[in-house]
This record gives sequence, structure tokens and C-alpha cells, in this order.
Amino acid sequence: MHMINLSPLKPRFLTALTLIVIAVLSACTVIGQQEYPLSDHSDGERFYNRDGSDKGLADISRFLWESLWSEAEWPESVANPAAAKIPDRVTEGIRTTYINHATVLIQVSGLNILTDPIWSERASPVTFAGPKRIRPPGVAIEDLPEIDLILVSHNHYDHLDTHTLEALRQHQDEEPVIVSGLGNASLLRRVGYSNAVELDWDQEVSVGSASVHFVECQHRSARGIHDQMRTLWGSFVIETDEGNIYFAGDTGYSPHFRAQGERFGPFALSIIPIGAYEPRWFMKSIHLDPKEAVMAHQDLSSQQSLGVHFGVFQLTWEPVDQPLSDLTEALSGAQIDPERFWTLEPGEFRTLP
Repeated sequence: MHMINLSPLKPRFLTALTLIVIAVLSACTVIGQQEYPLSDHSDGERFYNRDGSDKGLADISRFLWESLWSEAEWPESVANPAAAKIPDRVTEGIRTTYINHATVLIQVSGLNILTDPIWSERASPVTFAGPKRIRPPGVAIEDLPEIDLILVSHNHYDHLDTHTLEALRQHQDEEPVIVSGLGNASLLRRVGYSNAVELDWDQEVSVGSASVHFVECQHRSARGIHDQMRTLWGSFVIETDEGNIYFAGDTGYSPHFRAQGERFGPFALSIIPIGAYEPRWFMKSIHLDPKEAVMAHQDLSSQQSLGVHFGVFQLTWEPVDQPLSDLTEALSGAQIDPERFWTLEPGEFRTLP
């Protein structure tokens, strides 16, 4: 009798099982209805991309089902290089330390800023299933300096990780300011951030000498079935004495990049995602591929860009090293010096004068 080998599907089956767990848990949870101002991206209850793009539950289900046999094989683990010691503060230039995924420590103008922090083993609502990291964070939480500002771009589990946020709060002497989109503050307050700030697109808040703007991007939000698009996603612009910094979070490619480049550019540094982009029929509207990331770099008039969001959690179908090779090809095709759009290993840093 011919036997089918199902062992390669076991990790992927657990990924699909995670969706079922989320569905069951969210079906038993009453989601408090929050009202928002009416706008060109909100009907008062939910949010929308301005161009109308979105993927519904049918598309998500198809993607997860096809992922059972379409995902590339990733290594189980990858070691990090030794991390350099992080200074307490930086007063000149912009020092950027890549930690993992979309988590970056930005040290500028005496401020320590952390983006979309995740130190958990899985990007998941449960500990037994879901995307598992193949690389450890490049810096341990206890080795971080005092954090002044945390930026959370949206509420997906690989960007808003409550276990990490709780651990960060325990290791910080003072409570950092944490900024995210409309609808996220109640969750952030429940995990220890009483001064959580939520913003609509094109709103801003001052932190120290910096102005932090929450700006449009093209994505979506959900932590379960019943809260689809109930909280706002976005990118950040940080205006500092050393130049403007852009943190994209998660986004598809759209005219918003050019608009933000015209309004805030040129950027001294842009932090742009380059991974988790296959298959394009599903990911194109919400995740950049490397060619689009290079286009975003150009639209933003970015002097330097750091590529992130790759090689840690297997979220999509491409091989682990494809984002780097695709980025090299895209930069060559656009005739852009690779020293202007670069990547770092977890724990590595670069200082811009």
C-alpha cells in the first residue's frame, strides 16, 4: 500500500490550527464596540484603506489552506553574531540597532525609541502553535537601555506582542510613552501602559524633542475573527534634530509613500519591510516585496533605508533568503547603491552621521 508522508505538513498543520484556535476564542469573546470619527478611512466602526483594497476571510482561509503545501522549507534555527554593547543615550547622529523582525532600537537626540517590539518565541495568541522564530532576538530585553518611546504600527501578533510589552514594562524604571493607532490604547493599558496614546492618521504627539506623526499606510488589522478592521494601522514619521525618520510597520505599495515623501522628506532614515510577500495574489495589497520596497525608498526621498521584516518568523511562502537576493536585484535594477538601502543581522547596528 502506498503511504503518503505527512510529516512535512505537521508544522504547517499547527499554523492552520492556530487560525481555528483564534476563531474559537474570538467566537466566545464579546468585542466592545468603539465609535470613531467618520472619515475617508472609517465608517465610525471599522477602518478601510483609502483605495478600497482588502482581503476578506475567504481569501485568508484560502491562503492558509494553500500554505499547507506551498510554503518553502526554512531552517529550524539560525545563529546570530555577537551583539555590540548598546550605549545608554546617543546625542549626535542616529544609531539604529536591528533586534529582529520589525523591532528596531533607534537612538537619536537623547531619545531611545523601540518599534513593534517582539521577543516571544511565537508570533501567535497561543504558545503551542503559530509561526515560531528561527532566530533569537539580537539583544536581550535586560540589555536594553531605558526606553522613552514605543511605536506600535498595528495589532497583528507579530507587531503587537502583549507578552513582550509586559516584560519590557517590568525591566523599565519609568513607563515609556507608547503610541499606536485608534482603538489600540485599551489593550495597551491592560498590559501596563497607563499613558498609551492612540492617534488617527495625520495626528501627532510630542515626546521629548521629537514630534511623532501617525500616517497612512495600506494594511489591515485583527487579532481574531470578530475584530476585523476595528483598530487602525499606520506608519510613523519621527521629526528629530538629526533629521526625519520613517518607520513603515507593515504596508502594501500605494501613493501614500510619495505623499509622505513630499510632506516630510527627504528622510535621513527609513525603516522599510522587505519580507513576507508571497504569494502576491494575497500579499500584494498589504506587504511590500523588495522591488516595491525600493520604489518606496525612492518615493520617500530616503537618504538611507534599513530593510526589516524578514528571516525570523515564517509568515508566507518565500524561502528564507529570497528577500535578500530579491533586494539585491531590485537595487541593481534601479541603479541604487546598496550602501543606501541595507540590512543588518540581529544585534548589529549602524550609526548615521
